[in-house]
Amino acid sequence: MTCIIDRLARIGPHYEVLFCDLWGCLHNGKHPYPAAVAALQGFRRGGGRVVLMTNAPRPNQYVIAQLDRMGVPRDAWDMVISSGDATQDAMFAGAVGRRVWHLGTPKDDGFFTDIPPEWTDAPPITRVPLDEAEGIIATGPFDESTEAPEDYRARFLLARERGLRMLCANPDVVVDMGETRIYCAGALAEFYEDLGGEAFYFGKPHPPIYDRARRLLGLDKKARVLAVGDGIRTDVLGAAQEGIDCLFVTGGLAAEAFGPDVENPDSELLREWLAEHQASPAYSIGRLR
Repeated sequence: MTCIIDRLARIGPHYEVLFCDLWGCLHNGKHPYPAAVAALQGFRRGGGRVVLMTNAPRPNQYVIAQLDRMGVPRDAWDMVISSGDATQDAMFAGAVGRRVWHLGTPKDDGFFTDIPPEWTDAPPITRVPLDEAEGIIATGPFDESTEAPEDYRARFLLARERGLRMLCANPDVVVDMGETRIYCAGALAEFYEDLGGEAFYFGKPHPPIYDRARRLLGLDKKARVLAVGDGIRTDVLGAAQEGIDCLFVTGGLAAEAFGPDVENPDSELLREWLAEHQASPAYSIGRLR
């Protein structure tokens, strides 16, 4: 049974590193949560290191710029690791060919134009229409505010018939932008697979993003790491697969399942919900604080 705690400081001293999710934990897509910022600052003052680990489909410098615009202070974290970083490696290695159909918004253009130093000598990646593509790069819907996976049925059926493989740069299915829930690339990739297509994932809960974090931090498998997140299929599952403890933030994506007080989840509702999802995070908390 998960242990419900009221603040990160209760367990923080037991860990060296946090792998902390962003959306739903540190911010809501528009504004940071002050208590979450303070919790991360406190963990760092105690000697811990904070990795902000996000399924954002952009290189980490764009994520950092977004955090700066929101007003997240830089003393709340040590490093940002994005799904975009890990997926870029696969794309520039040619995992789905070098002529690709990009499914996403202009805000993700940096995924293609900001080439990591280790790939500057690689053959170029060219974005082309679907009927000319060798593969698909999905960073999200073309229009996040209005589109759902079903809107892509005809194009995905064509892509499947042509045998195109998809790189999914963000395994998240949905996120909350303020009070609005929007579909992410993970929802598109799952729909493509449901139609018989083939998709590959590099963010949470899949190993490449965790491997990248450990490599850049110089961590070994014995390091005491705590994953913090609100995604049962990403943060919680990823932590379980990596063999690290998890602090499940109940006040994020699934907040409505745990009673009317987002800061204090109902323990019985939480127990039943976790059993239904076959998950057992070591700890749970209403909001990160």
